[in-house]
Amino acid sequence: MSFRKLPALLAAALLLATVTVGTACAQGTVGDFTVQKNGGGSASLSAYNGQKAVVVIFLNPACAYTRLYQERLSALHTAFGGRGVEFMFVNVPINLDTNEGGGGGALATFTDDGAASTALGVSKTTEAVVLQPAGSGFAVRYRGAIDDNPQVASGVQQAYLHQVLDNLLAGRPAGVADKRATGCLIKR
Repeated sequence: MSFRKLPALLAAALLLATVTVGTACAQGTVGDFTVQKNGGGSASLSAYNGQKAVVVIFLNPACAYTRLYQERLSALHTAFGGRGVEFMFVNVPINLDTNEGGGGGALATFTDDGAASTALGVSKTTEAVVLQPAGSGFAVRYRGAIDDNPQVASGVQQAYLHQVLDNLLAGRPAGVADKRATGCLIKR
């Protein structure tokens, strides 16, 4: 095989992978996945089947966006954690750092080997996915940004994640299905 054909084959493979992930996301449900607890052990998504919602948020302490969202994520956890919403803060490697581990400050975090971020179709840190138990899997109710101002908390005008959780707990549709997230690219 010539090296000239290699870029075309890689592009075709990437396109196929993108279509596959897009198809899985368009179906609106995800299956089980397991992440490692930073203190040892593991947790599977299926363990939260009895919750009203599960919020999976991807973080990395080397990413400035993770640091900017730290207080807002703690506030969301405090506001919804006791109301049947489980939060999974998942630490992922990013293209900017060589630190594969780490934590999310005061928040309990997990480590992703790529299974969770791939299954949920996320590509950036501080990207959130809201799931609800549905049959043998979880229905994706929201995927994207936490709010409309990743840099200045006092400048937030639309708190997407907060609004989605309020709507779901009140028995209403999520209201918004997705919003493009800003953050550091997850290393694959």
